[in-house]
Amino acid sequence: MRISEYFGLDRSQSELDFVDVDTFKDVPVYIDPSCIRRLSDDWSHRCDKQLTTYFDSVLDAVRNDDDRRLMSLLSKLKEPNETHLGISKGKSAGRALGARSIRTLARKLAESKAARTGLIEDLEDTALFIDNVGKDVVSDITTNIIRGTLILYTQSVSRYYGIPMEEVWSGYVWDEKKFEWEDDYTELPTTEDGKLLLVPKVIVRNGLHMRKDEFFNKHLMPSLEKEELDNPSSKLVHRVKEGEKVIESVDRDKLKEHYGTSKSAISDLSATRPAVLSNYKDKKKSTGSLPLSHSKLSAVTGSRPVNYRKLLRKVLETPFGADHAHAYHRHVEALFSAMFYPELSFPVKENEINEGRKRIDIRYTNTSRRGFFSWLRDDPVVCRYVYVECKNYARDIANPELDQIASRFSSLRSEVGILTCRSFENKDLFLKRCRDTALAGRGYIFVLDDGDLKEMVNDIESYFSNIEKKGAPKSGLDAPKDPWWFPKLHERFSDMVS
Repeated sequence: MRISEYFGLDRSQSELDFVDVDTFKDVPVYIDPSCIRRLSDDWSHRCDKQLTTYFDSVLDAVRNDDDRRLMSLLSKLKEPNETHLGISKGKSAGRALGARSIRTLARKLAESKAARTGLIEDLEDTALFIDNVGKDVVSDITTNIIRGTLILYTQSVSRYYGIPMEEVWSGYVWDEKKFEWEDDYTELPTTEDGKLLLVPKVIVRNGLHMRKDEFFNKHLMPSLEKEELDNPSSKLVHRVKEGEKVIESVDRDKLKEHYGTSKSAISDLSATRPAVLSNYKDKKKSTGSLPLSHSKLSAVTGSRPVNYRKLLRKVLETPFGADHAHAYHRHVEALFSAMFYPELSFPVKENEINEGRKRIDIRYTNTSRRGFFSWLRDDPVVCRYVYVECKNYARDIANPELDQIASRFSSLRSEVGILTCRSFENKDLFLKRCRDTALAGRGYIFVLDDGDLKEMVNDIESYFSNIEKKGAPKSGLDAPKDPWWFPKLHERFSDMVS
């Protein structure tokens, strides 16, 4: 039973910000620390600080031969079954971070030339050079390190979706300021199988972005081949004369046999060829890895596929008026959370700003890597967050509603907001007011009525329909790279700045 079913949330995976895992067994996705580092929001920055300070402490202990400190740091790592991420069969009960495996990990780190010489810089590098460290171990260690921040996230989304919580032991939490582990009691959702720790779906992947086989086969091996071809006395080069030409080649199987393919061998080879590793890491950083698409998340969690038309229908069928304002707000947020994922994440409802003097219906964090909101942020427009106000009026919205959302803007937080409403008698007049607001330097307000939402859903469905007709495989985010992906929003922005 998934979390959404257990707590009766009446939402599918596409409408939820966290991974809708099974409350009993594991879901085969993992947290990749390199994905967290690519995000620019405050929550991710704190996670990155925790990851950096912890792993730097581990490397310092290794290089200083401080075995006591090393074991103190590693011994608090436990299997984080409360996330229900991984590959355990049956009940979540992984053993990747048991006492024996921790002792082995400590020994391998202490003996590792890669750790001592600086070849290993970040936690994810260990998957390239340390035996028995793969995506499951890196994910579990990451979860332990950022547990405190995951607890805060879990509490926030639990309040957002109405998930009850109970007081439980927090587990060990890394303090990035004291460089030590701490523990306490806190509130978390629980089931009869134990506490739950919810994970943002924007930070999970099917595997690690940096992979040992990829590094060896596509980067290190070509470098070794070139070295052998440049060596006239190499015994690994096969030479065949064809007329006046001599064709040279290297047998890859013999190359692997000669140099070895173990992680220790790769570590030794990389130590004397640091540029190869540096180039690989730079390439991986520049490309990043994309969050899992709706279809992939639905497949791994067993959730029903995203249905934009159904989500839209709930918005359109909501009666006008104050009595139904909460329902309209809820339905708009569900549609937006599905439609704008993974560009917008971490929704906060009725977020307080200016010490509680003003409230916002919904605040999203801009986690976009590509698409409209990424393009908007790079324009540049101050767009760390996107504010959403939902007006379920039977009448036209006017200047007071425009001023209300504009007053939320800040040159430090965001100058971008979305104002939803039902319909207009004089829409052109209000759009001109939005343009006046933008040209006066008071921010960019995208007004969307029921008709606009219909157009946006039509755009999404048309895109997927065209993909299916072409027979092209769905990959990445199942969405185009074109920054004008949401043509309605781009149209609104162009009108405001023209």
